[in-house]
Amino acid sequence: MISASLVLYETPDEQLELLLHCLEKSSLRPFLHIVDNSPLPRPRASFEKPWIQYTATGRNLGYGAGHNIALRKVLRTSSFHFILNPDVRFDETELEKIVAFAESDPSIGLVMPKIIYPDGSLQYLCKLIPTPGDLLLRRIAMPLLRDAMRRKMERFELRFTGYDQIMEVPVLSGCFMLLGTEALRKVGLFDERFVMYLEDFDLSRRIHEQFRTVFYPGALVTHDHAKYSYRSLRGLQMHASSAIKYFNKWGWLIDPIRRGTNRKILQELRLTGTGKNGYESAQATGASQTYGQDAFVGEVSAPGSARDGELVRH
Repeated sequence: MISASLVLYETPDEQLELLLHCLEKSSLRPFLHIVDNSPLPRPRASFEKPWIQYTATGRNLGYGAGHNIALRKVLRTSSFHFILNPDVRFDETELEKIVAFAESDPSIGLVMPKIIYPDGSLQYLCKLIPTPGDLLLRRIAMPLLRDAMRRKMERFELRFTGYDQIMEVPVLSGCFMLLGTEALRKVGLFDERFVMYLEDFDLSRRIHEQFRTVFYPGALVTHDHAKYSYRSLRGLQMHASSAIKYFNKWGWLIDPIRRGTNRKILQELRLTGTGKNGYESAQATGASQTYGQDAFVGEVSAPGSARDGELVRH
């Protein structure tokens, strides 16, 4: 069985209807678990379809905790499970393409398709495992400093690859994921300490340690990407809180797993020349000169092995 989950929090009706329409028309329609974290439940008549199960929690449990409600129900019955944001849309055959790709290799634990904005521009959602400096750079509003660090930021988001070929990526976005339930049974579900933000980073890197985590540009998804934490003080506070929890768990400046994984990924991308103009453009900008070296923003090397993090197992 293929299943999916969708977590709502005061989600606009029009946005939800668009996504449900995409699912209804899809050539592969997963069984959908809707978990509503809104204070008041929606009319259940809206979800009276044989392929939808609606659960109202009555309070905001958080993004990961909401999806975990669904994941616990399907962990033994589904082979693959889609994690969906309410603000994504896709054509009829896209889900089928993603599942077919995942089924082609049993070592795959996580797949993310190519994701674009409504205007067709690309969202750079493939990332290396972050350092505190990487996340800080994304928030900097001072143009001079931001421009000076642009190359490091572009490497963190793997922009030099062109995003046009299949590639192994340690951190993929939780706005749209296909998860293998075998991987989840081994590494655990979303860590519920992250109420919002970075729960996808944490889960991605845990899966990446034991399975392939793959960007697959053969399927396309549109994502509105509201960037709540950039528009709201409350959102910024939640993002900062999650970042503190994330680095407390995995290590702030010393994280040998991060260091080794990022070096390996960059070296592999350099060797394969991933992207239509990936290796060539990287050479042109000088970005390739830093592959496999130690110039990660905010990184400090240390001997020994890192903690593998406290996994939340269910």
